[in-house]
Amino acid sequence: MTVTVTIYDVAREAGVSMATVSRVVNNNPNVKPQTRKKVFEAIERLGYRPNAVARGLASKKTTTVGVVIPDISNSIFSEVARGIEDIANMYHYNIILCNADKKKDKEIRVINTLLEKQVDGLLFMGGAVTDEHIQAFKTSSVPIVLCATADENKMIPSVDIDHEGAAFDGVNVLIQNGHRDIAMISGSLQDPANGYARYQGYKRALETAGIPVREDYVRIGNYRYESGVEATKYFLGLPQRPSAIFAATDEMAIGAIHTLQDNGLRVPEDVSVISVDNIRMASMVRPTLTTVAQPMYDIGAVSMRLLTKLMNKETKEGDLTQVILPHEVIHRNSVAHK
Repeated sequence: MTVTVTIYDVAREAGVSMATVSRVVNNNPNVKPQTRKKVFEAIERLGYRPNAVARGLASKKTTTVGVVIPDISNSIFSEVARGIEDIANMYHYNIILCNADKKKDKEIRVINTLLEKQVDGLLFMGGAVTDEHIQAFKTSSVPIVLCATADENKMIPSVDIDHEGAAFDGVNVLIQNGHRDIAMISGSLQDPANGYARYQGYKRALETAGIPVREDYVRIGNYRYESGVEATKYFLGLPQRPSAIFAATDEMAIGAIHTLQDNGLRVPEDVSVISVDNIRMASMVRPTLTTVAQPMYDIGAVSMRLLTKLMNKETKEGDLTQVILPHEVIHRNSVAHK
């Protein structure tokens, strides 16, 4: 039978009080070096492991951050999560990562569960921020940062890109290459921070160039490969096929490229394709995908750093908590001059 070694056992072994052992374990500087040495030797002899939960109750901190991720299989979010984890490790925080399967009810449930577990802070990654999310966040007594998304009224600290600007720049690449028949595979228009913003960028680019926005040239997808396939099949069935496709995500763009190729069309000679994100697959598909890159690792890293500042009260009133990171057009081989 395994015997649990307690702080009392360490104190007795070292010949000091339990309060002294606690001070040593919590790196309190007000302990004499020889006493500290005695306590550490006793800890080593007995194999004592401090109880993290008990320490958390005493300090009212758990050094744990909850991260809600909408879709763990999506490579965008895995790259953001890597940035979060690296900064969390640097500042000695542990991460509880929860996948919500892009389901609002599950997201709300996960948020409440993490808050019940007394996390020191919460990162909500990607996806639409609805009134229900805001209500759940309002019950929190710990800081919350939105990561790769933002709430419509900018009430909650966030780190993101300018999604409308990214889409505008992407569509402009097509316009500058002589394209006027430009279709869009959009994300959900119910997602104001991402899907709707990228649609607005597409629309603004066309209107700025004097190109009419055609309803039949816009299809709503779900950000994934399969919806890129379905939307492209629809475009190919139109009386006037588009000469270019702007996809709201790389995954949908790759679905579009494969569907065009499966139907005997060449990319970019027959149809050009551009998108937003710059996932790893964008440089692996053939032809390589021209895309507007969002700095996914940096979004995660900056989000976590902002959260550490909020948790440790390092920010002052008026400090910037709505962070917009720059995007960049990555020119590859999927766009040709018309």
